[in-house]
Amino acid sequence: MVIMGIDPGLATMGFGVIKLEKGVYSVLDYGIVSTPKEDRLPVRLAKLEKGVETLVRTFSPDKLAIEELFFSKNITTGIPVAEARGVILLTAAKLLGSEVYEYTPNQIKMAITGYGAADKKQMQLMVRSLLRLKDVPRPDDAADALAVALCLGQVGAMSGSFRIG
Repeated sequence: MVIMGIDPGLATMGFGVIKLEKGVYSVLDYGIVSTPKEDRLPVRLAKLEKGVETLVRTFSPDKLAIEELFFSKNITTGIPVAEARGVILLTAAKLLGSEVYEYTPNQIKMAITGYGAADKKQMQLMVRSLLRLKDVPRPDDAADALAVALCLGQVGAMSGSFRIG
């Protein structure tokens, strides 16, 4: 099974694509889709849509998981990210139908480390370990996206509880 994970963002959207076969994970690819801050919002959102379309068409994932947003202090800065997340969700749903899932940051941390309040370093080390990588994936957005994909892989049979639609 091929799983794509997305760490949503307007300036930088992380993606990670993994394969789960007989209980063993392998990395197919990871990286970022970025949009220039000089571009107007509609142009940036269109670039994200194209990026998601290209990734889905390239890797043909069976399932796609995206991180839910968490606002702790300034909701104003989160609005553009929410708009980007909406475009990402819409594009994924158009291409994959009901095989789109979403997880909160705490759910992802719990699935990867067994501890819902794990810090970034713990998460990165577990991603590296679970995927048997030599180094922690960079940039952080890509590592986070791999964690989202791993979360869906770890949840497995219960994934229907987190399905969108």
